[in-house]
Amino acid sequence: MKIYNESEIWFVTGSQHLYGTEALKQVALNSQKVVESLDKSAHIPAKIVWKQLFTTPEEITKFFQEANSNPLCMGIVAWMHTFSPSKMWINGLKTLEKPLLDLQTQCNQDIPYDSIDMDFMNLNQTAHGGREFGFICSRMGIKRKVLVGFYEDKSIQKEIGTWVRACAGRNESKQLKVARLGDNMREVAVTEGDKVEAQIAFGFSVNGYGLGDVVAFINKISDQEVDALVKIYHQDYKIKEEFLKDKKFTTNLRNEAKTELGLRAFLKDKNCMAFTTTFEDLHGLNQLPGLAVQRLMADGYGFGAEGDWKTAALLRISKVMDLGLEGGTSFMEDYTYHFDTKDEKVLGSHMLEICPTIANAKPSLEIHPLGIGGKDDPLRLVFEVDKGEGINISMMDMGNRFRLLINQVEVVKPEKMPKLPVARVLWKTMPDMQTGIKSWIYAGGSHHTVFSKALNISHYQDWAEMMGAELVVIDSKTELQSFKEKLQFNDLYYALKK
Repeated sequence: MKIYNESEIWFVTGSQHLYGTEALKQVALNSQKVVESLDKSAHIPAKIVWKQLFTTPEEITKFFQEANSNPLCMGIVAWMHTFSPSKMWINGLKTLEKPLLDLQTQCNQDIPYDSIDMDFMNLNQTAHGGREFGFICSRMGIKRKVLVGFYEDKSIQKEIGTWVRACAGRNESKQLKVARLGDNMREVAVTEGDKVEAQIAFGFSVNGYGLGDVVAFINKISDQEVDALVKIYHQDYKIKEEFLKDKKFTTNLRNEAKTELGLRAFLKDKNCMAFTTTFEDLHGLNQLPGLAVQRLMADGYGFGAEGDWKTAALLRISKVMDLGLEGGTSFMEDYTYHFDTKDEKVLGSHMLEICPTIANAKPSLEIHPLGIGGKDDPLRLVFEVDKGEGINISMMDMGNRFRLLINQVEVVKPEKMPKLPVARVLWKTMPDMQTGIKSWIYAGGSHHTVFSKALNISHYQDWAEMMGAELVVIDSKTELQSFKEKLQFNDLYYALKK
């Protein structure tokens, strides 16, 4: 949780001098009470920091300028406790660069029917002041999230926590560096894209490196370092007796350990938290990295196969958002279909690179031929995934904008596949196989995705809105014709916007 421990959400409260000194003192106390409760919530991962009560345009403008320039501040929660004339907020909002959450809450949960009087009415005006603030934000086109409810309700705290995680994802987007080792898989379209436009839109940078740059780091790794990591492999994973007796396994395991250590050193040296590989560029390596990539993903690195830098960046951003949550998040690919009309399913997997954070048990460390790439047999972790709710997320360059596509899935009980030596997961596509896959194809969804059981659609809705990205969702309510019409509307909207 280091990322969240080093960041803050600033909480501001609006009012005006019309209410008098004593009323404003009470407003400030009530505001601090709300912040104290939110800051203690287990559902909100970052610290909530109370800022002063704002009653003048000058205070508000100065505050937004400070928030913009302070790296600790990930986002701002605004609460209009009483009526805060919204012309006071215009100059400040014009400068706003951080995400904004408009919280419609009250210090009191209920209306005190027996005792309510004009003093109470004057002091508790969120329903009044919130609409004034809402108007000016809408008039100015300010992007923000609006939440309505009592601040102590777990549902509200969970929604705030989701938004906070999206703020962390936005922060990561702005500073992320992606290392593209080699180029794109030849002749493949969807993994390509405009890296300059991506940096303009999201902030992350993508730069290419020759594999020789990595090999130079690998060659510096000592036998002692390899010995220590191999020992960890034996402790952390199940290894069948047949592999322990196999000289090829022992040799390739040491090569994989050396590759992992060298790759980690390279990424640290370049300050990159995401990377890609491709089996069409392995010069200087004994094998396509499998175990090394899986372990790096488990430690929070983003990854994309075959040069897929968009998925690598999206996975790293997702790893930041899912910190502290259960379920795991991984690089994924829709591999093959099960077309039994009574039990239609999709098999998700990849050649090697599935993150063990989604595993249902201690992974098995194995060596098998890959059948592609022309190198030594690679090491990989083999495991299955428990049933539960999940999502697949893909990012595509549509020419005039980036599209974020999400499909809600139901992960089902794993089936035994004794001859398939890779990590895998089975799911049912929402709302059904036909509608879900047709919608994905119509939307241009990639075969590479980020798969998560830790995150949900709301996390990406908040993040996409902060980044100004198009978001298209396929869920249990999707109807194909309406979905196609939405895509047509989006095409028109972004063409006019551009």
